[in-house]
Amino acid sequence: MSHCMVNLPNFLIQPSPSSPNQVHHGFCCYFGFSFYSPIKADSRRRREREKMEGREEERKGISGGGAAVSAPGANLKDLVSREYYGHKKKVHSVAWNCLGTKLASGSIDHTARVWSIDPHGHSKVKDIELKGHTDSVDQLCWDPNHPDTVATAAADKSIRLWDARSGKCQIIELSGENINITYKHDGSQIAVGNKEDELTILDVRTLKVVKKHKANYEMNEIAWNKAGDLFYITTGLGHIEVVKDLEFLKPCKLNAHTAGCYCIAMDPLDRYFAVGSADSLVSLWNVKELLCIRTFTKLESPVRTVSFNHTGEFIAYASEDPFIDIANVETGRSVHQIPCKAAMNSVEWNPKYNLLAYAGDDKNKYADEGVFRIFGFETHN
Repeated sequence: MSHCMVNLPNFLIQPSPSSPNQVHHGFCCYFGFSFYSPIKADSRRRREREKMEGREEERKGISGGGAAVSAPGANLKDLVSREYYGHKKKVHSVAWNCLGTKLASGSIDHTARVWSIDPHGHSKVKDIELKGHTDSVDQLCWDPNHPDTVATAAADKSIRLWDARSGKCQIIELSGENINITYKHDGSQIAVGNKEDELTILDVRTLKVVKKHKANYEMNEIAWNKAGDLFYITTGLGHIEVVKDLEFLKPCKLNAHTAGCYCIAMDPLDRYFAVGSADSLVSLWNVKELLCIRTFTKLESPVRTVSFNHTGEFIAYASEDPFIDIANVETGRSVHQIPCKAAMNSVEWNPKYNLLAYAGDDKNKYADEGVFRIFGFETHN
């Protein structure tokens, strides 16, 4: 192996490990080189610095309520959340379509729903129920290029590709209880992960299996990069596997966290990816250099879910803590917090507007029904 995808300063380049799969603590091997990765951020020092800067941030309006904040982040504290109910049990996953006009929700009540959402909050909400799964719908995702095609992954060992207009679907039977699913950005393939730590890559056109990979350790959320040549796997070992051209036996391993990595999100501007961990931190990585840029440290429980907004300016992340933190990607500073009454399962920003959908373990306060919420509406809407 002799390829290096980026030009780095000499002090960052270390001797290559003897094996492409060998992992050194604090280093990542990437196509024949090892790069030092500052992955263990001193969160205590960051918290102390943020406390000292707190009053200055408030004076300048950084916390989200002042006039000094540049749009679209201004006055987050004046925005409100709306509740959407229809599921009979808790919601595990929420996802927006590529136009930001529809939101899909998956629940342990064995159903998914598709909601037509007016981003300005004026029109009446309409929804369609997608029925057919015989167990919990744990994750779902939309075709990146088709606003009416949504894929669901369920514990009944199947995935389904739905037409969100008609409610009809195609069914693909797999070998395990499916918990993670993601589309390739060109819409040609779907990757599915199950509880048995097996990955399956499917061709969307033929619905045939392209590739399978079984690991002997915990594999969690997965993602493709925008170009589609790199595939990211978060693992229970605390590292991230970066796989080129689906060559799963030759991964680059990034020592990302001191505990298991649970979730991953890709920056829409293709600059960064973010990883949430059981150590309560979110790490931000440069996609070209595979270097950790900073960590987000406001939570104290394992991070379950993370998402970038459409401009790449904000990142939202959540756990069992009683709030969702929204931070500025470039500074790492918290700009707003959304109160929560229970552990969050899923957060996702709208791809066109600053609307954040989120779902957790709590139930609707008026009835015994699963509920999700969307933050970002003005109070008079």
